[in-house]
Amino acid sequence: MRRSRIRHAALAILLIAGSWTAAGSLPAAADDSPTPSASPGLLQAMQRDLGLTRAQAEDRLTAERRATELEPAARRAAGNAYGGSWFDAATGELTVAVTSDAPGATVRAVRSTGAAVRTVEHSARALETTRARLDRLDAPPGVSGWHVDPAANSLVVEVVAAERADNDVRRFLDRARAAGPVAVRTVAGAPRTYAAGTVGGDPYYTGNVRCSIGFSVYGGFVTAGHCGGPGAGVSGWDRSYIGTFQGSSFPDNDYAWVSVGSGWWTVPVVLGWGTVPDQLVRGSAEAPVGASVCRSGSTTHWHCGTVLAKNETVNYSQGAVHQMTKTSVCAEPGDSGGSFISGDQAQGVTSGGWGNCSGGGETWFQPVNEILNRYGLTLHTA
Repeated sequence: MRRSRIRHAALAILLIAGSWTAAGSLPAAADDSPTPSASPGLLQAMQRDLGLTRAQAEDRLTAERRATELEPAARRAAGNAYGGSWFDAATGELTVAVTSDAPGATVRAVRSTGAAVRTVEHSARALETTRARLDRLDAPPGVSGWHVDPAANSLVVEVVAAERADNDVRRFLDRARAAGPVAVRTVAGAPRTYAAGTVGGDPYYTGNVRCSIGFSVYGGFVTAGHCGGPGAGVSGWDRSYIGTFQGSSFPDNDYAWVSVGSGWWTVPVVLGWGTVPDQLVRGSAEAPVGASVCRSGSTTHWHCGTVLAKNETVNYSQGAVHQMTKTSVCAEPGDSGGSFISGDQAQGVTSGGWGNCSGGGETWFQPVNEILNRYGLTLHTA
């Protein structure tokens, strides 16, 4: 069924393995242009996965777009007092943390951008310094990862619940607490990547591994690094040759790009899988923490959730991966490499997580702008 659709829809052919649509941000340069109306399928996915009514989903997309546009100016206004920012779904506002020693003029400048202000103890720079110290440590398998939580104003270390009493985990937490302001949370499972063995009819393959294509770039597409190493050949859903991994990094990072040829081409589209219409990609403005985001992959297709954290270090069994974005979206094996998108703005490629789309879980993505900058690529946009 999907094959025949792709045969007759060349527009979507390259993004087979993972393209998606999510909840809303447009680049600041688009301020004067009308907001594109959200597709019925996108709104339905948000209603299903976020428990919203249609009107609530539409309002949230509008509020998230505004928050994304405000964030750069609010960050500049806070200066050295900046303690992080996030989208507050309850109020529909961007909240900016400012340290308690900030001058009144700084606080007023942040508020003048339209953002709400919260006073905190630690600056974002101090929290990032703590995170960098932990990145130099070797974490045991019972430690899932760590990230700066701006709303909690601390570095959060996540530990697999069943491993909390493990001696190696305890020793790691002792060292973590000595590095700076740290909070500990438990999670249900350990993170894993979402590559899968060969499954007939699904796109793209590297040997016997199936993954999902992320976003089109000029000359190819971006995807997850754990799906293949430099020089590895790639075949598409029909097993015809697509191209070759030109660059790949995993662990430490989890990104790669594949050159495209042999009759395949790139388009600025993410595949809707019949759940939502195929979506145009118009940019890569980064959505804030708290914003809604959707993911599409070759196994579980369309699912939505929210951005939970940024710059998280994820401790996979193969090694730590840095600067990841954590979401409440579910995923399963074969979804690796697929697209995370907010509105019509590309966010990143699926890396891994824990759980599944039956019982729920969490998933991380590697931000797309980092991949573009690393390899000097240009996102293919409409």
